[in-house]
Order: sequence, then structure tokens, then C-alpha cells
Amino acid sequence: MSYEPIFALFCERVKESIQDGTFAKLTLAKTMGDTEIKNIYFRLVLNEDDTFSILLTTRYKTEEVESIHTLDEALLVLGSYIKKPFLTALLFTTEHDVTFKVNKKNAGSIIEQPPTFKNASPVMLEMIEKGIVK
Repeated sequence: MSYEPIFALFCERVKESIQDGTFAKLTLAKTMGDTEIKNIYFRLVLNEDDTFSILLTTRYKTEEVESIHTLDEALLVLGSYIKKPFLTALLFTTEHDVTFKVNKKNAGSIIEQPPTFKNASPVMLEMIEKGIVK
């Protein structure tokens, strides 16, 4: 069984957390072996026209690279790093911590745990205040 259908569900959870105003942060972690890339952070940024974009910060051993994307583009970028080299994606919301994992047999799983963060990200709170999301 492939991990892709489960990752698609995880991506839906990310979208829902933004639509619901509960998004706190998202990161990719746990690489396979010693890799040049260490992690990727996914953050909301508010645009001047009261829309939002996603800032992806890719942390390497020696540098950080930032890029701005639409939500769908950012999720595609994240998906391209699953198993190459990341095994885990962690979504933190004010309702749950949602962990996506891929095992050695290429099977994906989603685990929910109590939330780490009590508040949504500052940008998420600003988006709620401006009525961009509920």
C-alpha cells in the first residue's frame, strides 16, 4: 500500500485547520539518514491584499532558503519531500497535533494527539480578526 492517499488526507487536515482558524504550525522532520536538508517549516504570511500565502523555510546544514507559495503549491512541495528524505510531517493546531508518518513498507499513517499549542499562529489570529477565515 502506498502512503499517498493518507498524505492526501493529511493535506486536507492542513487546509481544514486554516479554514477553521486553528492552524498553529507545520513542519517536516525525521529524515532518512544523514542528509543535507534538516527540516522544512510551513508558515502563514498575510499579503497586502488581505489574502494569505505560505512561507516555506527549508533548513539545510549550512543555510536556510525561503520561498512563498499558494496553499496548494506548498502542499505539493511538501509532498515531494515525503520519503525523499522526510518520514514525518507534523501539523500543530489548537485542537490536535496531527502526525503523518511513512514506514519502511511505504505505508502512511496519521496519529492525533492532544494539542501542543493553545493559540493559533499570530498570522492565523490576524486572518481571523480581518475576517479572512472564520
